Amino acid sequence: MPAGVEFAAKKVLRFGVALLGLRITVEEMSSLGWELLLWVACGIALTIGIGMLVAKLLGRRIQFGVLTGGSVAICGASAALAISAILPKHPYSERNTLFTVIAVTTFSTIAMIIYPIFVKLLGLDDVLAGIFIGGTIHDVAQVVGAGYSISPQAGEFATITKLLRVALLVPVILVLSLYFRRQAGDDGEKSDIPLLPFFVIGFCVCVAINSLELLPVAVTESLSGLSSWALVSAVAALGVKTSVKKLFTIGYEPILMVVIETVAIALWVLLGIYLLG
Repeated sequence: MPAGVEFAAKKVLRFGVALLGLRITVEEMSSLGWELLLWVACGIALTIGIGMLVAKLLGRRIQFGVLTGGSVAICGASAALAISAILPKHPYSERNTLFTVIAVTTFSTIAMIIYPIFVKLLGLDDVLAGIFIGGTIHDVAQVVGAGYSISPQAGEFATITKLLRVALLVPVILVLSLYFRRQAGDDGEKSDIPLLPFFVIGFCVCVAINSLELLPVAVTESLSGLSSWALVSAVAALGVKTSVKKLFTIGYEPILMVVIETVAIALWVLLGIYLLG
């Protein structure tokens, strides 16, 4: 495998995830209130837990359930790449990651079209519609597209809610790192999973920089765009490393997993809207 491809799939990936922090500020996260923060956090934990359970029931690796569940619950393809970086490696790691990226991107695009119609049928106002859009759709770009297709206010609340989910990538990565390190130790193996991944530290530093407005807006926006290009490069590298034949032998179970996880987080957010709204 060419060294450049390997570099993009690992180093560039981590760099891109770290720069995601430049899209978030502490003020934005706190603006929605601790009740919604707690509800979203519980929804992420629930979705990952459902992913693990469904994976076990369908005869798949628990790690696959963590990967798909975390991607659906947090921020789609970006979360898939970040979580895959700290999961134990096996012969199908790249294939599973690439499948997850493709699946969550596809479902995000479908949701971007369907969910605005759905919230109108439910009679949700712009604020609640934005919270639903931001709390359920997987990828940031599709959240923005769906939210602003309803109204500027819905788009604003959708974006803030989505960035709250993105921010929760940090504690999720830390918990998963501890879990799989401990699991490897219980099996008598030496874990190569870092206790505190470097890209998580970088993510937190970027959030602090953006919150304190230490950089000019133009620089922040440029670095945020660089993050997107870095993640796209990582996905492309994974595609080069994964054979199409292997991708088509993955079976129906992973698709079913993503469907179940997508429905689960949608129902959870909807329940939260009616209970908290």
